[in-house]
Amino acid sequence: MRGKAGSGKTILFVCIACFLAGILFSGQMWTRPSNNHENTLLPPRPDCDHKRKLIEGRPGDVMEEVVKTHQAIKSLDKAVSTLEMELTAGRTSQTGGRQQSSNHSAQKAFVVIGINTAFSSKRRRDSIRQTWLPKGNQLKELEKEKGIIVRFVIGHSTTPGGILDKAIDAEEAEHKDFLRLDHVEGYHELSTKTRLYFSTIISTWDADFYVKVDDDIHLNLGMLVSTLAKYRSRPRVYIGCMKSGPVLYQNVSGRGAKYHEAEHWKFGEEGNKYFRHATGQIYAISKDLATYISINWPILHRYANEDVSLGSWLLGLEVEHVDERSMCCGTPPDCDWKARTGNVCVASFDWSCSGICKSVERMRDIHKTCGEGDGAVWNVDL
Repeated sequence: MRGKAGSGKTILFVCIACFLAGILFSGQMWTRPSNNHENTLLPPRPDCDHKRKLIEGRPGDVMEEVVKTHQAIKSLDKAVSTLEMELTAGRTSQTGGRQQSSNHSAQKAFVVIGINTAFSSKRRRDSIRQTWLPKGNQLKELEKEKGIIVRFVIGHSTTPGGILDKAIDAEEAEHKDFLRLDHVEGYHELSTKTRLYFSTIISTWDADFYVKVDDDIHLNLGMLVSTLAKYRSRPRVYIGCMKSGPVLYQNVSGRGAKYHEAEHWKFGEEGNKYFRHATGQIYAISKDLATYISINWPILHRYANEDVSLGSWLLGLEVEHVDERSMCCGTPPDCDWKARTGNVCVASFDWSCSGICKSVERMRDIHKTCGEGDGAVWNVDL
């Protein structure tokens, strides 16, 4: 009995000792992770407070970073858009499309300006050469130093190689300022000519902007280039004097006959107006949009008026329409008054004539009154 009692006390002592040892061990295990966890979480707290103080103390740095980020996003948007256009162009050329739209080998330029002209407009062309358009070596220097390409744009007659075409050949040999299109001239073919014009120049010159202007418009090249430069970072821009004129339903005789819209029913009830588009005397589009036209030319619909046609081609796209009123100033006294106040016009013409009335006789006087000065375009910083 005594032996058994001694054994029971020994067992009880051992149990108590094990229990105390277990409590001591578990206490250390719980304490150490707690200390480690605290040490892990606490150090970053001063750093966070420091960053918060920096942000609160220097708000200008935050705004600067926001501006830089915004500019980077715009640049990426333009780059992605350009890559998409070039990818589509490459696919088109691989599938046997007529237009070779990939223009990596094309001459680099800032802007290509096409002056729409006709066989009967030689005197108009001469009036432009004598005023706002540089001639000869100056025209070549303008291309080389500033990347500004200017050409009179014309197709061929109904009898290729005839007297009309030979007259243009002789004029080209003298001035070297024509762009010839594979196109039969005619007013009712202007939409076709416009479509072919953009398809041709995009494969010849790799420019930021492409401009179309009529041959009875006074143009200040320096102001045009300065205006376009403001939109250089934007990927898809359509610049001009935006208007929304009435749809001519009735096929009238006389001057208004050429504006008759044969497909007037597409624009709704009689008395409706066209959608907003740039007036046809002068407008500019960015490279991406010209590339789009050159790729999709077979399925671009042509309306009676070429400015309406162009507007319709761009209407369903993600395009920024820029209403630039300096591109549609009136002739003196309007452009003269604006020039005196420091707001030199990009282009001047008479709305009543859809160009300068009697432009051959008046171009020199308008240039003298409303011109920016012969050296202005050379001083533009691009």
